[in-house]
Amino acid sequence: MEGQTEPLISVLMGVYNCESTLDESLESIAAQTESNWECIICDDGSTDRTAEVVRRWQKRFPDKIIFLQNEENMGLAPTLNRCLAEAHGQYIARMDGDDRCSPDRFENELAYLTAHPDQVVVSTDMQCFDKEGVWGLRSYPTNPEPRDLVHGVPFCHAACMIRSEALLAAGGYSEAEEYARVEDYELWVRMYALGYRGGNIHEPLYQMRDDRNAASRRKWKYRINEARVRLLAVKSLHLPFPMKIYALYPLIMGLVPRHAATALHRARLGGRTS
Repeated sequence: MEGQTEPLISVLMGVYNCESTLDESLESIAAQTESNWECIICDDGSTDRTAEVVRRWQKRFPDKIIFLQNEENMGLAPTLNRCLAEAHGQYIARMDGDDRCSPDRFENELAYLTAHPDQVVVSTDMQCFDKEGVWGLRSYPTNPEPRDLVHGVPFCHAACMIRSEALLAAGGYSEAEEYARVEDYELWVRMYALGYRGGNIHEPLYQMRDDRNAASRRKWKYRINEARVRLLAVKSLHLPFPMKIYALYPLIMGLVPRHAATALHRARLGGRTS
């Protein structure tokens, strides 16, 4: 980007076999009302034509899209760290290759962080959709306090925007296997332990392609990883010892019959669509 103004926002995308959905995701970035962005896309060893889709977009936006490729599948955390190493923006935004976001997402998140200089991360409510349409809504605390982190993730990771200096000061994403699939959760705990704080915008500015039955198929090792992060939150945020009981929640849910887990997931999200 020599001779050009540095981008305000760096969008990090780790993509894997997103050939059929990536166009829609990138269209939603291209349509943003805040146009001062760069998008760093790392293909994490896809076996479909994801790379072809990215190259087509790179030709369309040669000054905005940076394309990286892993020789083999490395997982989300190392892939995002590779993207982060190439980022130039004052703010780091996330996006997944099978999701989409509202055109004013970046504008609203920037406005929030400008209005809250004491906070370093902002995210938004998130609609869940599938081929049949929007079926639910995930919402998070307005201003998550340390004790909120024991109950679950305090921000939607894919919809977040973070001040780059704070993310770099925290050391980026942990690549440890014990935090696989919960690397965002562990990041929030680590950032809160450093004294950073954030907030959520209660508008569904992000739409996640979500399988209504996914909760019932979650692997045990990822449930254990989540329990581990909940315990980490109690320890590193100096919370009362009895709060360790909340670490049992993902394990208990793993014992719930599949049909019941699916029903609970739909009940928690399916009744909220706006």
